[in-house]
Amino acid sequence: MTPEQHTEDQAAYITIVEGPPPEFATVRRDWTASLAEGQTGSLVATCEMRTFDGQSLVARCVRAWDDGCPARLDYPVEVSASSPPGGRAEVEIVAACWEQVEEGQKLVLWVKVDEVDEMDASQGDSVV
Repeated sequence: MTPEQHTEDQAAYITIVEGPPPEFATVRRDWTASLAEGQTGSLVATCEMRTFDGQSLVARCVRAWDDGCPARLDYPVEVSASSPPGGRAEVEIVAACWEQVEEGQKLVLWVKVDEVDEMDASQGDSVV
């Protein structure tokens, strides 16, 4: 398989196809402040999920970043009055790593959220 080639403004995606939406937790560490820099106020949140091939998912993000393109997480959202049509949402991935755990592989993503509203209200108080 050849590495993905990205053109300007073409994002690399990690898509959660089935299962529950990710649980985001606000990250309040000094090093994450630089990840959220931009024209709008943003927060950095983290989420973890099991995966079959964490190494290739992290590599997909790194290739996009090397090409000057964003990496994005596409995930299902619980259906509610405020959820987008189609029950899906996206956030920008700003850092990624994976690790081997007893159950298999775990992917850890740091994502940039524009508003706390993007995080589920029940999870908004979580701090990493």
